[in-house]
Amino acid sequence: PNFTLGTMMLEHLNSIVYHAVVVIFLEFFAWGLLTTPMLTVLHETFPQHTFLMNGLIQGVKGLLSFMSAPLIGALSDVWGRRSFLLVTVFFTCAPIPLMRLSPWWYFAMISVSGAFSVTFSVIFAYVADVTEERERSTAYGLVSATFAASLVTSPAIGAYLSTNYGDNLVVLVATLIALADICFILLAVPESLPEKMRLNTWGAPISWEQADPFASLRRVGKDTTVLLICITVFLSYLPEAGQYSSFFLYLRQVINFSPTTIAVFIGVVGILSILAQTLFLTLLMRTIGNKNTVLLGLGFQILQLAWYGLGSEPWMMWAAGAVAAMSSITFPAVSALVSRSADPDQQGLVQGMITGIRGLCNGLGPALYGFIFFLFNVELSGIAPIQTDYAIPIQTSNEHLIVPGPPFLLGACAVLVAFLVALFIPEHQPASASAFQERKGSGSLAGAHVNTPLPGSDEDFEPLLEDSTV
Repeated sequence: PNFTLGTMMLEHLNSIVYHAVVVIFLEFFAWGLLTTPMLTVLHETFPQHTFLMNGLIQGVKGLLSFMSAPLIGALSDVWGRRSFLLVTVFFTCAPIPLMRLSPWWYFAMISVSGAFSVTFSVIFAYVADVTEERERSTAYGLVSATFAASLVTSPAIGAYLSTNYGDNLVVLVATLIALADICFILLAVPESLPEKMRLNTWGAPISWEQADPFASLRRVGKDTTVLLICITVFLSYLPEAGQYSSFFLYLRQVINFSPTTIAVFIGVVGILSILAQTLFLTLLMRTIGNKNTVLLGLGFQILQLAWYGLGSEPWMMWAAGAVAAMSSITFPAVSALVSRSADPDQQGLVQGMITGIRGLCNGLGPALYGFIFFLFNVELSGIAPIQTDYAIPIQTSNEHLIVPGPPFLLGACAVLVAFLVALFIPEHQPASASAFQERKGSGSLAGAHVNTPLPGSDEDFEPLLEDSTV
């Protein structure tokens, strides 16, 4: 009966949030097609210190995302979600046509596009608008699973097209899909923010405090719970961001995966992530609760990072990939906890803060990983000769390393600290929104709901938004 009920709930949510699902799927499907061409262009453009340059490019993009996320989230609370979905998708996909036209401009545009690469914050606010609180964790899991689903087949399709027809066709197809996503938003996506809410909010201008990504970071020390959550999110997502930026390069160079094998690897891990973020996430949230679900996800993340760092054989990467799929439950669980503590007209601000914290990690993580690879002299010296599914390992300068992936092992240590910190996060949240209103008068963490919004840092749950402003 529980399984049947869960299936019915997923079908119901599909009918409610399918607009968000389609937008996310098309955007990341387009980028997934470019996985193989991206590796080639990156190595051709920066033949020396490829990992380092990749980290710097992704780092600049992440820092710009961190700076802009609170402002875009807050503005979407005022002007609605649809227009900002259009803006974020357009600028995120704008660099795609430049990949073959001008690689230098392509990488420059990727860096600059970080100022608008906050689609997830707007999407999660959109989902919060159209779902009930009890459905929200499952809905967030569905959206996060869509991200994984977009990567199930797109890298394999991109690798096939690149091998048989050339990279130009792959870039063309990715561009057309990005245009289709923009057209879908223009023609099919309705506005999710109620008209009444938008009219009420027009009288409250966006303050510079709301646009300041560091505002909440300066205040987290005033509340112990918020501080614990901030530390947990930062330490857990920092290695994940670095891993995401360099892992495919690592598989191709150090583990000697071919482009085809990489595509299959992404597909398998994507399918497992879909299962983890839909069925398993729903089951875990009902049985062990939000906090324990986050702790379980962190535990899986520690295991997979340590395995990536110490493993040197292809089968080890496959096993660690399965564990990595289970660790993907952490972010939707955290997003659900935060959303439950926010007022309906503050969902964009809250999700913008989540994306802001992740954006800061997206800036620091790739740069940190690239620098550590550089320190350990791990480069892409063997990328060209790899042709078979599992190429015979070539004697390169990388093979003498006792630890094949030093950044991943250091990342496992960071997540271990995050796990220990998360143990001290209170598990229960305020019973009702009245608790928020009582704090407004007492002057604890938040000010008036509209006049003194608290922007900036977001994390897990109740603590984060003990006041309606955050």
